[in-house]
Amino acid sequence: MAKLQSLIIAFQWQLVVFNYISFFFITQISYALSYDYVKTMDPKFLELPEQKLTHFHFYFHDTYGGSNPTVVQIVPPASNTSTTMFGLVSMMDDPLTEGPNLSSRLIGKAQGFYGSSSQEEVSFILAMNCVFTEERYNGSTITIFGRDPILSEVREMPVIGGTGVFRFASGFAQASTYSVNLTTGDAIVEYNVYVLHY
Repeated sequence: MAKLQSLIIAFQWQLVVFNYISFFFITQISYALSYDYVKTMDPKFLELPEQKLTHFHFYFHDTYGGSNPTVVQIVPPASNTSTTMFGLVSMMDDPLTEGPNLSSRLIGKAQGFYGSSSQEEVSFILAMNCVFTEERYNGSTITIFGRDPILSEVREMPVIGGTGVFRFASGFAQASTYSVNLTTGDAIVEYNVYVLHY
C-alpha cells in the first residue's frame, strides 16, 4: 500500500512538473507569436498632448484648361452616353488658397484623385491629401476620403488621418461649390475642415 501511495505521489509530481513545463512553453510561444510584428501599447508611450480641434477654411482650384492644368483625366468615362460620367477618373495637384481668387495666399496643395462612382447621379469618390506649405503646418497633411455628390449644396466627407502635426487626425470636411465653368469643367470649391488632433 505504501509503495502504491509513493507511486501515486511521484506520478502527481510528474504531472505537476509536466503541466508547469507545458504552461511555460505555451506562454512563451504565445508571447513570441504576439510580439513578432505587432504589440498592444499604452498610448502614454508616445507622450501625446491633449487633443485639440482645428478649423481650416480654404478654397480648392480644380483647373482642366489652360497651358498648366492642375487636374488631368486618366481614365475616360465607361460610356459616351453616361449622364453621370460613370467610370471617369482624374488625378489632381490643385492649389489650396486662403481666398476664392487664385491670386490669394497659397496655403498648400490638394493631391490625389477622384472618380465618378455612381450611375444614378453625379457623385465622385474622392481621395485627397491636403499638403500644407504655410507656417507651422508646413509639410503636414490631412487625408480626406469619401463620397462627393458634387451637385449637392454642401457635401460632407470624413477626415481619415494625417501626418506631421496631424498624426492620429480624425474629423470631417464640408465642401461647397463656389464656382464652376460648365464648358471647361474648371471649378473652385470652398472647404471647411474640422480636425481633431494632438
